[in-house]
Amino acid sequence: MIPHRLAAAAAALSLALAPLAAHAELAVGATAPDFTTQGALGGKPLPVSLKALLAKGAVVLYFYPKAFTPGCTLEAHAFAEASADFAKAGATVVGMSNDSIESLQKFSTMECRDKFTVASASPEVIKAYDVALVADGKNTGLASRTSYVITPDGRIAFAHTDMDWHSHVEQTLALVKMLNKEH
Repeated sequence: MIPHRLAAAAAALSLALAPLAAHAELAVGATAPDFTTQGALGGKPLPVSLKALLAKGAVVLYFYPKAFTPGCTLEAHAFAEASADFAKAGATVVGMSNDSIESLQKFSTMECRDKFTVASASPEVIKAYDVALVADGKNTGLASRTSYVITPDGRIAFAHTDMDWHSHVEQTLALVKMLNKEH
């Protein structure tokens, strides 16, 4: 369970950032759905397991709609630029979309700049994290732009949904730094 002080800190951060935040799909304190999938780092394919990532510390899991689109590319650049700050705060960043592994291999090098893993989000993972992108009342099969901070015990500490990519890095990094101070 998330310690009471951490939950209060996450709530305070959410309130402080409220003008930038949109409703996120999984609630703070919920158990993050486990998954194992294929991913890529530096152009090389690799297995990605949430359980294995959490064994190393907190995870910033961010969903994005489609590799090589303008907003997703800019968001990947921003996460790449902040990758050292996330690592210093003890967090692993993983981006997820429903792109093919071939596309993710290219995206991991060209846009993520070999700094963090991107992974394939199956329809089951998109559903489990409740991040389906809906347009005109229909599920597009893509993921919405949603970022989660998951604690090493597998709990959601922060969630942020906003199709504008600008605030995702700033908000997740602020929460990761707060988590790091708690421990």
